[in-house]
Amino acid sequence: MKLTWMPRLELTESLIVTSVHAVCIKDGKVLLVQIKDRGFNYPGGHVEAGESIEEALLRETYEEGYVKGTVQYIGSIEVNHEENLSFDVNGMYPFIAYQAFFRMDVTECLPFLSENESSSRIWLDPSEVPFIINDHELAKLILSEALTLNSSETLGSTSK
Repeated sequence: MKLTWMPRLELTESLIVTSVHAVCIKDGKVLLVQIKDRGFNYPGGHVEAGESIEEALLRETYEEGYVKGTVQYIGSIEVNHEENLSFDVNGMYPFIAYQAFFRMDVTECLPFLSENESSSRIWLDPSEVPFIINDHELAKLILSEALTLNSSETLGSTSK
């Protein structure tokens, strides 16, 4: 499959967003969560049936990182299977879909309970993230985009 980072791509109803993720920032530190069997990454996950993108994001950041805050959309990764010869057209994923990414300015950090998919959380200086995150190079581009936003910008900001 081909993954393409698309900063500030407009989210429209015609785009299929299958998952949401957040670069969570508090006191200049970035949150990474350790997901069982997948390593450290930004909190996030699948959008459930009947759930808005924002509802999914707020649920996932709470379930995995036990944080709440103000969110701003920063961009999406396009997941395109046109070069995937083993793509199953009857499978659970669409031919082209999007993973939406947000910046969350954390306003509430709750006790970590490890009741869902995450087994731990860590707060890192942004310069340390590339040495810890278990993901593709796009994670660095996403972090860079999140850090360029001013926490007072209102790109459709919402808080819960």
